[in-house]
Formats: sequence, C-alpha cells, structure tokens
Amino acid sequence: MFTGIIETLGTVTQLETKGGNLDITVSSNITSELQIDQSVAHNGVCLTVVAISGDTYRVTAIAETLKKTNLGELGMGDTVNLERAMIMGSRLDGHIVQGHVDQTGVCTNILEENGSWIFSFEYDPATGNPTIEKGSITIDGTSLTVVNSRKTTFDVAIIPYTYEHTRFNTYKVGTVVNLEFDVIGKYVAKLMQQAK
Repeated sequence: MFTGIIETLGTVTQLETKGGNLDITVSSNITSELQIDQSVAHNGVCLTVVAISGDTYRVTAIAETLKKTNLGELGMGDTVNLERAMIMGSRLDGHIVQGHVDQTGVCTNILEENGSWIFSFEYDPATGNPTIEKGSITIDGTSLTVVNSRKTTFDVAIIPYTYEHTRFNTYKVGTVVNLEFDVIGKYVAKLMQQAK
C-alpha cells in the first residue's frame, strides 16, 4: 500500500530481458535503506526488491506488468518516480494507492499557467475506469486531484514542487504514463455495473 507521495527519483542503470520478464536496475538515494523482498513503487508499479549492490538495486517486472504499464518503454538513464510502502500509523498525505496500475494513458497537452502547469491525459474508457471531478488519480505513482473530468480525458494541475521533484518535468505530448484510478471509485463503479 502506498500514498502517491513520491519520495525521490531513481535512475535506470541496467535493463535485462529474461524470457518475458524485465530486470530493472535502479540507482537511488534510498537504496541504502532498502531490503531484499521490500516493495517499492516505480512509476506507480509495486515491484519487489530482489538484489542490492552499492547504490543500486534490482527489481523484476513480469510480462503481465509490462503489458499494462509503461515500464517496458524504459531506457538507460531514464528517471522513475519512487515510493516505498507506507508505514501504518503515519499520515496519509496523498490517497490510498495500491501500486496496481489499471492501464496507461497518454499526455495530450501541457499548459503553463504562470507558475503552475495543467497536464491533459487521454485513456481508453473500455476498461470502465472512472475519473471523478475533484477525485483522486495516480499518474506514474503521483497522487493528484482530477480536474475537468470527461469520458476519455482529464486534466491535473501541477504545482512547482511536484513538477521539480517528479517525472512531470520530463513529460511531453505523447508521453505514456501509468494510471491507477481511485480504488473507492472503482468499487462503486463495479457495484453499479452489477446492479444493472
């Protein structure tokens, strides 16, 4: 379980394909605090630490994960948003994030607004994942508030701190992002669908 508050950025230092899986080696300033078997969200995807060496650690993304997320598009030197699992009893500063990406979306517009940014995203509505005006959404692991919710698109407003300390400063029109929709919204949508 995560909160969607990004702790730090990591840098991809090695990528190795093994069958249908991808081993991802990441350098980060939190590596010394990690342990084998610990869960870490990478661009919002919960992955298990399987090896640690110096300031780098390795995780494995299986084929199912690669199909549903943007991790298969990572390249050497790319940055990833990192968050360790939340500690029970701490403040929940973002929202409840499972680290289970529902689908990917695409950045369709970036508008700078005198010190903040409005990012627009489009996604396939066929999966039935809803956005709700002023509801929560997780983009590459970052907990955000939806504005301008529509059937296939939504916007988020980004403050300077988030822009500087997450992958948002690398996004361009066409960037593929991981989306985890609000867990409560997903359950409500599912129950309403079953009630029909």
